[in-house]
Amino acid sequence: MTFKNEYLSASRLKRFAQCPKSFDLHYVRGEPAAFNPATTFGSVLHSALERAYRVIVAEKITGRFPEDRLLAFFEEEWALASLSDFESFQDGVKILRDYVQAHALVEHEKILGIEQEFQFELEGFQVRGFIDRVDRLDAETVLITDYKSNRAIFTRVEVDQDLQLSIYAMAAQKLWPWAKTIRLSFCLLRHGIQMETSRNDEELGAARKYMVTLARASEQAAEFPARLNENCGWCDHRAQCPEYHRALLGKVENVCTDDQDLSAVAREREEVARLARILYARKEALEKILKRRLDEGGTLELGGVAYSLAKTVHLSYPPDTTLMLLHEFVGGEPEDLAAQLLVLDKGSVDDLVKKVAKQLTPAESRLLKVRLEAVAQKTYSPRFVAERVKTAEVAP
Repeated sequence: MTFKNEYLSASRLKRFAQCPKSFDLHYVRGEPAAFNPATTFGSVLHSALERAYRVIVAEKITGRFPEDRLLAFFEEEWALASLSDFESFQDGVKILRDYVQAHALVEHEKILGIEQEFQFELEGFQVRGFIDRVDRLDAETVLITDYKSNRAIFTRVEVDQDLQLSIYAMAAQKLWPWAKTIRLSFCLLRHGIQMETSRNDEELGAARKYMVTLARASEQAAEFPARLNENCGWCDHRAQCPEYHRALLGKVENVCTDDQDLSAVAREREEVARLARILYARKEALEKILKRRLDEGGTLELGGVAYSLAKTVHLSYPPDTTLMLLHEFVGGEPEDLAAQLLVLDKGSVDDLVKKVAKQLTPAESRLLKVRLEAVAQKTYSPRFVAERVKTAEVAP
């Protein structure tokens, strides 16, 4: 039986590009997807935000964000989602409270769409999807926002080349043809970061060709090989994937026997790197299960191994007292000692800037970041980088 895509979406196309095996199990064979706590957690956050913004529009709220309603929606969605981990519940509450702090004021009139549905035709394929939120910034500009709950922060290249955002730009052109400027953004909920980008006509043209190429390839494929990567541990079909289970055994097939054969060295390196990421992700998942039990107290003795939670100590020194003691024993002026000791790491500065951002205008916030970047002291060290080379036939 020949497979035909019922429709195209960013998630469907990305699944095929990332792992044809997962695409085959999910869409071709229609195998049931396993429960994924991380994905479900993200859906709960999305649903809570969607309901809160619908209230803002329905009740024509202009002013403070209705935080109490948002948190109540989160609790309701959590209860319906079969989630039970208390740590994740606390994470969700904190994430949403931080979101409200960063988006303290709302204007219902600016909201154009919430879970905005779209559908358009592309060379015989129907493209469908939903946009989390769309805002009208002015008479010629719309801002598309997609919420992301993942822990990793996207690189600038990932945001600028993301297929999902390209599809949203195509949809926005059809839904709001009056908009001369379409701004696209990922709202990284865990980090309080809004990463913006845009697409020009050339980039959208390339994305359309890429989508059609992927769609046709998925329908013409005779085989759907597994493409092992660091996301395998979170795949909703990992239990049905023999290649993933073999990877968990840690067996390397391409063993290099000649250090002078750099191609063989590279092949083994990539295979080992894939296995290492998969095994590390699995180790993290297993440790999280054990930690939840250890949080209740005591130790666990399983398979000849004793598991426990050890306390780690992190020291910090109060500035005034520390400088006084150093001055007493070492000598020197407190100001000179402070200059030698005082180093502000990027994380601390970023956290403070994020906290004070609500007191500044967008222009002041950007200026502050630019000036801080200008005075920052930069150090450089070599870092090994391995990036897959994109071929013309798959580059979005």
